[in-house]
Amino acid sequence: MKSLESNFMNKKTIFLLLLLVSFVSIQLSAIDKPAYAIFNSEGKEVDYDQMIKSVKKNQVILFGELHNNSIAHWLQLEMTISLFEDKKQDLILAAEMFEADDQLIVNEYLKGKISEKTFADEAKLWPNYTTDYKPLMDFAKTNGLAFICANIPRRYANMVYKSGITTLDSLDQLAKNYFAPLPMLYDTSLTCYKEIVANAGGHGGENLPKSQAIKDATMAWFIYKALTTTKQVLHFNGSYHSDREEGIAWYLKQYMPSVTIGSVSTKEQADIKKLADENKGMADFIIVVPENMTKTY
Repeated sequence: MKSLESNFMNKKTIFLLLLLVSFVSIQLSAIDKPAYAIFNSEGKEVDYDQMIKSVKKNQVILFGELHNNSIAHWLQLEMTISLFEDKKQDLILAAEMFEADDQLIVNEYLKGKISEKTFADEAKLWPNYTTDYKPLMDFAKTNGLAFICANIPRRYANMVYKSGITTLDSLDQLAKNYFAPLPMLYDTSLTCYKEIVANAGGHGGENLPKSQAIKDATMAWFIYKALTTTKQVLHFNGSYHSDREEGIAWYLKQYMPSVTIGSVSTKEQADIKKLADENKGMADFIIVVPENMTKTY
């Protein structure tokens, strides 16, 4: 009888060991295929909590995304949740993806004055709104947060590209409420604008980078205005609008030299185990995602 009991216990032990080995193997397999890694500006790997602990100290957080990157969009929502837990109603959301002349529509939607269908029909929503930005808007609506439409209306940026920055002077004052005050400062030495000129091979002349600069200036302007009523703004934008603390960050410092800014950038790499040299210094924290990660569009 004792022999049978001993055999049963041995088999049970072996079975439990096999389960443990299987579990460890699964865990190791998951680690072998991570969906992302986070690095600080110098290239040291950090975890999500370390990133949040650092950025939440700032008045403004610029979250630079790749517009079709699913991991970036998920982490934007996670960061929103984490900051809200700490700041509550002192947190305001803002984004490049919503143009300033849609602010009234967004406000009416957030306050429940109009239906989601009416909102979708009348606002100039990006094609990937439903998958990528709706979760952020829904969070703001559920928790009573303001959501700033920070970008210049596209028609005005196009005017700058076609006819130059001075063409905005001829607009009505009502239109001028939708973009940064004129005259607009412009620094030709900033890498973000030099790269635009270089990549275009001279096409568009100075109007091309200035059409980008008026977007950066406008987003910075509306962030600055929001800081008069809140303690923290979390702004979502394409990484190129805030990499190297240029673009939006540069303009924001012109409006408010004392402002504290935390920055995040998203980059794709074939190997995410180490931060590529060209991505160092892009932001306080760089989220690195595999190049073959599923795209949202």
